[in-house]
Amino acid sequence: MTTQTVLAAAGGVSGGEEVTFWILAPLALLGAIGMIAARNAVHSALWLVLTMLCLGVFYVLQAGPFIGMVQIIVYTGAIMMLFLFVLMLVGRDASDSLIETLRGQRVAAVVLGLGFAGLVGGGLYRGLGGVSAVGLEQANAEGNVQGIARLLFTKYVFAFELTSALLITAAVGAMVLAHIERRREDKMDQIATMKARFAPGNYPGPKPGPGVFATSSSVATPARLPDGRLTERSIPEIMPAREMTAEETTLKGTDR
Repeated sequence: MTTQTVLAAAGGVSGGEEVTFWILAPLALLGAIGMIAARNAVHSALWLVLTMLCLGVFYVLQAGPFIGMVQIIVYTGAIMMLFLFVLMLVGRDASDSLIETLRGQRVAAVVLGLGFAGLVGGGLYRGLGGVSAVGLEQANAEGNVQGIARLLFTKYVFAFELTSALLITAAVGAMVLAHIERRREDKMDQIATMKARFAPGNYPGPKPGPGVFATSSSVATPARLPDGRLTERSIPEIMPAREMTAEETTLKGTDR
């Protein structure tokens, strides 16, 4: 039994563990606050990843390397990345959080969340407050990891596989429900795109190049230099200079 295990079992805290806690605890709290305050769903998921990474390190410091690695590999590396990919494929943006499809859903969510947190906290307090653990010696006879693996892949294998199938089904269902397929008549082929580009009123040519102030959309119109003068060098020699109207020769706000 290592010194870290002895300290964890005795309730003592080493100096390195204390320093690590004071460094990672504010980061975990910052990630939790950022997850709630972020208006973009992708940013919210990334903040939650930060909190889960800090929790994984805390588990390792408390002499629980298995649950710490599970926290990092399974929850942070797999489930959260799955959620993140689904959110990016669905295409959620910042405006989604500002629109309430059901009136009062924010208040109801806060009330239900607080109620659920109180219910879980009360259940844990009553279940773990004055109850002594029984049967841990038999379950951990060959090691804690071996005991968890034996129960996970024998007694609870059906629930384990059902949970994994449920997560995959939920991800695929979210992508299917959020997928918007355009109607065939709304899709534009190359011929329709070309006709729309050269329709009357549209200018199919390129936009003016950087570094000059364009005074017109015609290639026969001289460009205006930063000091306000017109330069004939912007017109190809084969193109005659076009006579400009008084409206075209104004600065159009480019002198500001």
